[in-house]
Amino acid sequence: MANRLINETSPYLLQHAHNPVDWYPWGEEAINKAKEENKPILVSIGYAACHWCHVMERESFEMPETAALMNEHFVNIKIDREERPDLDHIYMDAVQAMTGSGGWPLNVFLTPDLKPFYGGTYFPPRPIHQRNSWSQVLEAVAAAFHEKKDEIAQQAAQLTSHLQQSNAFGMQNNSDAKLLFSHSSIADAVNNSLKLADREWGGFSRAPKFPQTFIIQFLLRASQHLAEKGSVGYDDQSQQALHQALFSLDKMIEGGIYDQLGGGLARYSTDTEWLAPHFEKMLYDNALFVSVLSEAYQLTKKERYKEVIAETIAFVQLELMHPRKGFYAALDADSEGEEGKFYVWSKKEIDQILGEDSVIFNAWYDVREEGNWEGKNILRVLQPVEKFAEEHNMTVDALQQLLVTARKKLMSLRAGRPRPLLDDKVILGWNALMNTALSKAFAATGEEQWKLLAVDNMEFLLKNLDAGSGAFHHTWKNDQARIPAFLDDYAWLMQALIQLSEVTGNLDYLRRAENLALLVNDRFGEDGTGYYYYTPEGQSDIIVRKKEVYDGATPSGNAVMAENLHRLGILFDRPEWMVRSEKMLLALGQAIIRYPTSFGYWNNILLEKIHGTAEIAIVGGDYAKMRSELLKEFLPHRVLMAIAEADPTFPLLAGKEGGEAAQIYVCRNFACERPVTTTEAAISLINSVATKK
Repeated sequence: MANRLINETSPYLLQHAHNPVDWYPWGEEAINKAKEENKPILVSIGYAACHWCHVMERESFEMPETAALMNEHFVNIKIDREERPDLDHIYMDAVQAMTGSGGWPLNVFLTPDLKPFYGGTYFPPRPIHQRNSWSQVLEAVAAAFHEKKDEIAQQAAQLTSHLQQSNAFGMQNNSDAKLLFSHSSIADAVNNSLKLADREWGGFSRAPKFPQTFIIQFLLRASQHLAEKGSVGYDDQSQQALHQALFSLDKMIEGGIYDQLGGGLARYSTDTEWLAPHFEKMLYDNALFVSVLSEAYQLTKKERYKEVIAETIAFVQLELMHPRKGFYAALDADSEGEEGKFYVWSKKEIDQILGEDSVIFNAWYDVREEGNWEGKNILRVLQPVEKFAEEHNMTVDALQQLLVTARKKLMSLRAGRPRPLLDDKVILGWNALMNTALSKAFAATGEEQWKLLAVDNMEFLLKNLDAGSGAFHHTWKNDQARIPAFLDDYAWLMQALIQLSEVTGNLDYLRRAENLALLVNDRFGEDGTGYYYYTPEGQSDIIVRKKEVYDGATPSGNAVMAENLHRLGILFDRPEWMVRSEKMLLALGQAIIRYPTSFGYWNNILLEKIHGTAEIAIVGGDYAKMRSELLKEFLPHRVLMAIAEADPTFPLLAGKEGGEAAQIYVCRNFACERPVTTTEAAISLINSVATKK
C-alpha cells in the first residue's frame, strides 16, 4: 500500500512511496500533526542517485518492524535534497555541528517547531563497530523526547542559536582593500592551492577525491596572469599552476572517474588514483567539467580536451536530455542492487567480445584477470599513448583505431545491461550550469551544434520554469514546475544568460540577466553586508535564512552573484553593482587566500578584479566572424558584445562606428584604445593593457 509520497514528482520520494513507513512530504500537514500529537519529527534527506540512501532503505525503511517503530513514535518526513537544498543546508549544518561529519542519507530529529536536537547519516540495521543500530537510535530518541524534555529543548535551542550565529558574517568589513586586491594575493592563493596538490595523481586532496574544477579553473587563469607579470618568481609560479591544473584534468580523464566507454564524469573518486568512482553521474559535475575543459582547450589547443568535451556533451545528450531539451538531474550509482555493476567488466567478458584484440585493449585499460577493483575491472589509462604504442610495436593511429572499434563492441553489449535508474526531474540551476558549459564549449571549439543546443535549452527554461512576475521555479517534471527558485538558480541562470548573449549576439539575454539581478537584489539581498540569502524573503518553513559562501560540489551562489554584478555593472554602467561585488570580496578577505579550495570561485573573481576586465565591442559587417575568432582565444577576464551597428542602449556599444569590415574596440572602464580590424591586433591590445595594469 502506498504512503503519501505517491503524489510527489521527485523520483527519490517516489522510490519510498511504497515503504511501510508512514512518510510525509515536507509541508504543513506533517508539521501540524507533530504539534497536535506532541511527537518529534524525523526528517530523512537523500537523493535518487545516492547509493547509501538505497542501502538504508533496503535495510530499514522497507522492514515492517522498523517502520512500525518509526510510525508509532515519530512524524516521518522524506526530503529530496535536490528539491529542497535550503532544508538540506540547514539540517546538514546541524548534524555536522553535533557529530563533526555529514553526508547522505541525512537523518535528523526535530522538535515540533522544527528545531534539530539529534541526528546522523547512515545507521545500520544491527549494531556494528560500536555504532548503534537504527532501531536503537529510534528507541533512545523517542524515550529522551518524552523523559528529558528540558535537555531536548536546551539542545535544540543551542543548535538553532549556533546556526543563526554562524550565519551572521559580513556585517563588519575589516579587510585592507589595498592588500587584498594585489598581485601578491593571487600568488599567495596559488601557493596555498599548490600546498594541497597531489603531485602524483592530480587533484587537491586525499580520498575521497572530488573534481574541484573551480581550483583548476583558478590555476589556469592565474597561470596566465602571473606569466604576464614578468618576474622570475611569478614565472615559476605560473608554470607550477598551469602544470597542476592540466595534470589534474589529465589524470581525471585517464581515470575510472571518467567513463572510458560512454563519456561523462562520476561524482567523485573513492581513492587517490581516480580509479574507483562513486558511480552516480550528476548533471552539474559534467557541466562544470565541460566548462573547465573548454578553458583548458582554449589555452593549450590539446586535442584530447576537445574530444572529452564532445564525449561528455554526447553523454549528457544521450542519457540526461529531455526531448524538449531540458536536462535531467542524474543517473544512479546502482543497477541490479549493486553499485557500479553497469560499468565494470571481467577480463573473461572482454576476451570473449574482442578476441585477439583484447590483449592490446586489456593492457591499455588496465584490465586484469583478478580485476583492479573488487574482483572486477574499471577501465582506466595508465600510460601516454605514444609510449604505449611504441612498447607494443604499433603506430598511434593503429592503436587508436583498434580502441575505437573495441569500445563500440563493448558499448553495444553494455547497452543491453539493466540500466541505472534515472532521476528525471529538471533543476533550473543545474540546467543553467550546463547551458554555460555549452556556450563555453562552442566558444572554445566553434562547434555550432552546442550553441544551438544552448539556445534550445534556454528557451525551455525560460518558458517552462517561469513563475510569473520575473520569478522562476526550482524544478520541473511532467509539465509541472514546483518550488520557488533559490539563489543558486538565479545566480547560475544569470551567468548562463550572460554567456549565451556573448556567443549568440542576442542582447535580449542580457536584458533578462539585468532584470534577474534587480529581482535578486530585491528578494534575496541582505541589508548592510552585500550578500544574498539562499532563500527569498517571506519563506516561513525554515528556522534560519542561511547565507552560503563556500564552494561545494557547485559554486557558491554568492560568488557567482559577485561575478554577475561585476560584469553586468560594466555592461549596463551600474557602478553600484560593481561596488557591491567588491564589498562581498572584502568581507571574506584573507579567508579567500588562505583556503582556496573552499573559495575557488571567489579567487576567480578576485583575480578578475586585480587583472582587470577587458571590455570588447565588435561593430560592423563581419562582426560574427570576428566574434567567433575572439571567442576561441583564452580571454577569461572579459565581456564581449558584437553587433552590426552601434546600439546607444548599451554603454559599450554606444557611439562605436563599424563599417563593411568590423571594428574591434578594446576598452577598460569605457576608455577605449583605437579600433583595430583583426583579432590578432585586438588580442595584442588586450594583453598589453593587462600587462600594464
